[in-house]
Amino acid sequence: MPERPIHYQSLVEVSARIRGGESTSVEATRAMLDRIVALDGELRAYSVLMADSAMAAAEAADAEIAAGNARGPLHGVPVAVKDLCRTKGVRTRAGMPLLNDYVPDYDSTAVVRFREAGAVLLGKLELTEGAFACHHPDVVAPVNPWDPDSWPGASSSGSGVATATGMCYGSLGSDTGGSIRFPSLACAVTGLKPTWGRVSRHGVFMLSDTLDHLGPMARTAEDCAALLGAIAGRDDHDHHTSLEPVPDYLAELGKGIGGLRIGWDEDHCTHDVDPEVAAGVRAALRDLEQAGAEVVEVSIPDTREIIAHWAVICAAETAAAHAETYPAKAGSYGRELKAHIDFGRAATSVEVGRANACRNHWRGTIARLFEQVDMFIAPPYPDLTPTVDGFMAVMDSSDGLHRLTRYTAPHDMSGSPTLSLPCGFSSGGRPLGFQLVGRDFGEDLLLRAGHAYQQHTDWHHRHPDR
Repeated sequence: MPERPIHYQSLVEVSARIRGGESTSVEATRAMLDRIVALDGELRAYSVLMADSAMAAAEAADAEIAAGNARGPLHGVPVAVKDLCRTKGVRTRAGMPLLNDYVPDYDSTAVVRFREAGAVLLGKLELTEGAFACHHPDVVAPVNPWDPDSWPGASSSGSGVATATGMCYGSLGSDTGGSIRFPSLACAVTGLKPTWGRVSRHGVFMLSDTLDHLGPMARTAEDCAALLGAIAGRDDHDHHTSLEPVPDYLAELGKGIGGLRIGWDEDHCTHDVDPEVAAGVRAALRDLEQAGAEVVEVSIPDTREIIAHWAVICAAETAAAHAETYPAKAGSYGRELKAHIDFGRAATSVEVGRANACRNHWRGTIARLFEQVDMFIAPPYPDLTPTVDGFMAVMDSSDGLHRLTRYTAPHDMSGSPTLSLPCGFSSGGRPLGFQLVGRDFGEDLLLRAGHAYQQHTDWHHRHPDR
């Protein structure tokens, strides 16, 4: 097999080449910047490009590595972050034209940890308005690189597009109701929503304080392991972060998945699910079984009630997060985010209290499920990736919220870590994917399973024809 072009090599591959002296950070960074210039006028993944500072960071990384001071797997590797991570001296607008002139005077913890790991920050990636469902009408939305008419996923749309097209080696996304997993599916990349509290959100624009997760998106599970290892762990600027120790995720990958128990619920994964989507999940499960996992039949609770309560909590917390600017500057908000905040402002204390009680019951139910298995498998979305117009039709339908978030929002409510992986293409060429949901702080097991799967398949090597 011919060697992949530098922009489509994995983060870990490029890291090894840089540290081994076969390449340099300057070469990799220049290749990324050239790629962005060539493609992003059409694909619109970047909100801000930081070309000058990226080249300066690449030169500094090469000097450090040459002096024998390699910091680790991200040192000298070009990455990008979703444009809700505050970045000192760089506009950070969170998909909101209201913030077009906002330039923070500090870095979010995730950006700090990337810098400490020696990563080269290429820029900020576009997203939906305030990290909710839809792009603001005054913001040009990123374009799905597989099909320009297809939905690129939300809310981490720019992260999915840039990662899929070789405009960064890895990126950060956020996930409140599916916003890492949707673009990972739509753009055919690997994405990890960590356990709630595993990664600091200090300096990250909030959508919903108790539902927001920050996590990596990359070519492979191995790349996600490298990225998560850099950003995970306690942060005294964010007391939501867990005090649990952080494993060496990369070192854990070599343990394989012999004897790992993966839960399978036939009805959950196939009822009212597109046949090609269901077939993709079944095929992925067979591959995992062939790699050594044990398949265990389980019963996953119905998700309709928990999604209704997710909507109440998310909307109420979004209203709180935007209290300084909404309704005072309501005219600057797009239709969908405005409606979401209005719903949250109208929620009663009884509704919020009931939602939180149901959430705690759901957490306990999921925790008991993990007494039987180490993780379970599911689709990320019950249908093939919709067109952009099709997605808006789902959003406007009476059952749209449940249809969209049926397989995602429940695991934001429980805070469970969830890994999304590509697993093929439909007969019409749309990416297929599956997700593995694990117990709290079980990212090491999820990444082991994802890595084992990707050693047996090559879907993660498929890229858009660009």
